[in-house]
Amino acid sequence: MGVLRTSVTLLLHLAVSLAAPVPCEEKVVRLEAEIQGLRDVINDQHNYIQELHHSQAKQLELIPNSHLGSDNLYRDCSEVFEDGNVASGLYVIRPDGSPTALSVFCDMNNGGGWTVFQRRKDGKESFDRAWVEYKHGFGDLFSPNGEFWLGNDALHRLTSQGNYDLRIDLEDFEGNQRFAEYKNFKVDDEKDKYQLHLGEFTGNAGDAFSDISGTPSPEQQWSNPDSNGSNVIKFSTFDHMSDAAGDEEDEDAKCIRHSKSGWWFSRCDSGNLNGHYYNGPYKAMADDGVVWYTWHGWWYSIKSVVMMVRASDLESQTTVSPSVPGQLDPDKAAGNEVDVFYEGQ
Repeated sequence: MGVLRTSVTLLLHLAVSLAAPVPCEEKVVRLEAEIQGLRDVINDQHNYIQELHHSQAKQLELIPNSHLGSDNLYRDCSEVFEDGNVASGLYVIRPDGSPTALSVFCDMNNGGGWTVFQRRKDGKESFDRAWVEYKHGFGDLFSPNGEFWLGNDALHRLTSQGNYDLRIDLEDFEGNQRFAEYKNFKVDDEKDKYQLHLGEFTGNAGDAFSDISGTPSPEQQWSNPDSNGSNVIKFSTFDHMSDAAGDEEDEDAKCIRHSKSGWWFSRCDSGNLNGHYYNGPYKAMADDGVVWYTWHGWWYSIKSVVMMVRASDLESQTTVSPSVPGQLDPDKAAGNEVDVFYEGQ
């Protein structure tokens, strides 16, 4: 009987020991190990994707031109428009130096001939992407309201063909619409990290690309000065930061790591139209929404964005285009008032 009692006591003691909670420190160590394991998996997958994109790009360069269509393809939507096409929709173009033809959405409103390279509508498409994805483009180009980024390589080739204007159409969740236009818009190649060039601003959305600390001259670029005193701003993603944002203590570097989107970051997200999609006013650890601070400040995420380019020398014509869902309503965008928000409001 005594032996049985002793055995039961030992079993109960063993059961209590097994049921005892694991010390907090051990849980933290185990969770950190699991997180690191997940990070390793993500990095491996990202490297694999980069290798696939690199291999695909090399194969495209080897395709004979005759397989890519005729040599007299339009170079951009401006040429599509000049050829008498006045309906907004998908067209095939081939910019100078492009190894392949591109399907692009041409917006024939506001004078016509606009090549759309970015669209945000409903947040269905994540813009939290790596460098290689922004390089080649992603998203749904083929739906009327699909969200997409055409690709930095394509954007570079487009804007290297001559002088181009940038137009940005914005709409908030209350149905108000604004626009911003910039002269001399150009994006450099990957070697120069898709450096951004911007000229004179016009519009009623405010100039979120200007220097917040002062009023820039009409030709001043939205940028940070480099070591030579020149105004430059380069494209960055969480996995490929520009030199200007490479410092661990740099405020832009912190914003890029938190945002996860790709953009020409300057003063964090003062004008990040590739940010995280929220439904208007939002609260977060950082101002990482679809932000155009000169209209709605840092803590309001814009509902709809369309970014597009057009040849500067295109002769504007009055066009009557079929209505495109979500396009900017000229009547709503005609107001001249600009609501400017500054930090602390």
